[in-house]
Amino acid sequence: MTTAKAKTSKEVPFDVSKYMVDNVVETKVLKVDNSTFEVKIKPLSWSKKNQLVAKSMKFGGGEGNMTFDADEYVKESLKAILVQAPWGKTTDTFLISINEKLGKALETLVPKAFEDADNAGSEELKKG
Repeated sequence: MTTAKAKTSKEVPFDVSKYMVDNVVETKVLKVDNSTFEVKIKPLSWSKKNQLVAKSMKFGGGEGNMTFDADEYVKESLKAILVQAPWGKTTDTFLISINEKLGKALETLVPKAFEDADNAGSEELKKG
């Protein structure tokens, strides 16, 4: 026998403004070896992140094969989010010239391309 759960919390009206991306620039401090430096980043909107993921996916090779180019996703994400850094504008030329230590530090700024289904952000899916 199945019983309905009693709601223990008061339902709050939906406020879309809570879910809009604000373009507030955030300062992050990164550490490479014994040096620290600041960068300023802006958030990626849900749509922009999806565009970058889609741009990094390649279809083809027969039988519906698909590959994900993580390098392209990371580079394009960094170019989109970094608004101020000690080296100036973040470009492809800059990104292909840095070593692994700086690259790994910058990679920590990039949003995950794919989230686990359990962490999708929705506590409950409602059927309409």
